[in-house]
Amino acid sequence: MSGAGLPEIGVPDGTGLTVAIVTSRWNEDITGKLQEEALAAAAETGATARAYVVVGALEIPVVAQSLATKVDAVVALGCVIRGGTPHFDYVCDAVTAGLTRITLDTGTPIGNGVLTCDTHAQAIARSGVEGATENKGRDAMIAAIHTADLLRKI
Repeated sequence: MSGAGLPEIGVPDGTGLTVAIVTSRWNEDITGKLQEEALAAAAETGATARAYVVVGALEIPVVAQSLATKVDAVVALGCVIRGGTPHFDYVCDAVTAGLTRITLDTGTPIGNGVLTCDTHAQAIARSGVEGATENKGRDAMIAAIHTADLLRKI
């Protein structure tokens, strides 16, 4: 599982930071939990978060790009599950490349919580539900706030 070796950074200080969460509705049973966990993590850090919902993962980057100029950090949440065609690879590559370009072009950190899984069971295990091995919604928010806090100190 990809969470192996995850560093323990603690809870960063998000006081005064604003974070936009962009969540895909595709696989909503997973993405809804990711969003719930991200919102809880933002509150825990003292950051203010606002959620925006898009249809699918491919719509995340354009909304994240618009928001990146208005907030201190963005968290991207989605769930792409491999099917029987190459579509999975194209979607995952496009979303990752888009989010990377946005964060580098704007200087606004983006916590990437877009799950790319082979199966629905893998997505559940990473979603933060009770008994899950990982909590990628929380992890993405903590990473985004940690980076935004570091950037404001530089």
